Amino acid sequence: MPNGPAPNDPGNSARPPSRLRFAVPSARAALVGAILWGLAMTLSAQLALWIAIRLDTWHLLALSLLFFAGGAIAWPLALFAIRFCSYRRNPEVWFAASVLFLSCGTIAVTAALFALQYRIYYAQWHGGFLTKLWIIQFVYTTAAAVYQFAVMGVRLYLPLGAVILFGTALMIARRSAGKPAERAAIFPT
Repeated sequence: MPNGPAPNDPGNSARPPSRLRFAVPSARAALVGAILWGLAMTLSAQLALWIAIRLDTWHLLALSLLFFAGGAIAWPLALFAIRFCSYRRNPEVWFAASVLFLSCGTIAVTAALFALQYRIYYAQWHGGFLTKLWIIQFVYTTAAAVYQFAVMGVRLYLPLGAVILFGTALMIARRSAGKPAERAAIFPT
């Protein structure tokens, strides 16, 4: 009798469960998707700025980089969540999970990056590190930045971002349609 649990034994902690294994995207899907999603979110923000103010802003490069970074960082996280929640499910679930995790993930990551930049700017006027005053200032500065992004930044995802979101969610759902969970992939290899 071999030492330790059998390879298919649920008590075997050497291999993660199949749902977790499936949820981890390939490096190619994560990298290519991150670049494409980041570019799409940048294009969405630039189109919204062009419609609103004809791109007449001193902060165009900073905003473009912010929206690119938010989309690029959010893609692999959202892809993991989509694949984890949609494991062995119908294409409708894949579509719903894609819309939910891509939209919320992209907005949350971009808002967090905006809050980080906001915090860095205002840090020069904040109290000493980890003091009661510093903690209060940190919490309120971060909350103000997230609120400001929610009010003024989220609208930069419209109208193009919504079209890209639903198109991407539809593509993800179609790629998963009729395939066993082990073969469903965002980008076929």
